[in-house]
Amino acid sequence: MLSSDNRWRSEPALPTTAGRFNDAEFANIARCEETFWWYRGMRAILWSVLRPYLKQRRIGCALDAGCGTGYFSRLLQRERDMPVMPMDFSREGLRYGAAMGLQRATQGSILDLPFASGAFDLAMTFDVLQQFESGEERRAFAELSRVLVRGGLLALRVSALKALRSRHSDFVCERQRYTRPRLRALVEESGIRVLRCTYANTLLTPVALAKFRLWEPLTRKPVATGVELAPPWLDRLLYLPLSWEAAWLRSGRDLPVGQSLVLIGEKI
Repeated sequence: MLSSDNRWRSEPALPTTAGRFNDAEFANIARCEETFWWYRGMRAILWSVLRPYLKQRRIGCALDAGCGTGYFSRLLQRERDMPVMPMDFSREGLRYGAAMGLQRATQGSILDLPFASGAFDLAMTFDVLQQFESGEERRAFAELSRVLVRGGLLALRVSALKALRSRHSDFVCERQRYTRPRLRALVEESGIRVLRCTYANTLLTPVALAKFRLWEPLTRKPVATGVELAPPWLDRLLYLPLSWEAAWLRSGRDLPVGQSLVLIGEKI
């Protein structure tokens, strides 16, 4: 930790939760995160939604809360010259980040962020909040709001729609999924004005429903990761719908349903 940095609390909080995520998944993520169709597509979608709100704003420092391996933080640090503070609860995830040269990474809990109030111009958290029990996520939203400056941005992504739970959901210890109205209400309750909230990973939803509600129950296969490298032709095929969605969202139009929700908010 950089004790001279006034972003830290005088006595940084230690992680207070356990068992939020299956650490075995970090090896799969680290192996696939750069090239796997889902990661590439969701990064394109996120940037399509987030980019307009970064214009005319100076990001002095951004927080990536629940950074996992830190790959996305490293991309922002190196390719977009954005000052990012990566943080994750898991030492296992941060170990991969250290191996790739991730800078300023720290261990901490999103339920008790080890940073001073108003420390960040942008707070990000992606595919983390579904790891909490229903109701418990309110504390995480309150903490994200606390560490943002007034007018600062919140960018988040969560799993959507309970009907889309899968073997992979169980493997990574997912505890809940969100609808757009409920996510908006939780964010607004924490003192953040919603600027945009849209579903994503929409075009593949019928395929996901067939797989998760029909195929997986029929085959009764054990709980397992869904993060596995695909043959190049299949990877390209699965990436196409996400790239089309990124273009659609870039035009300012939202999507009505999907496997994920992306939200951008501003602290009031």
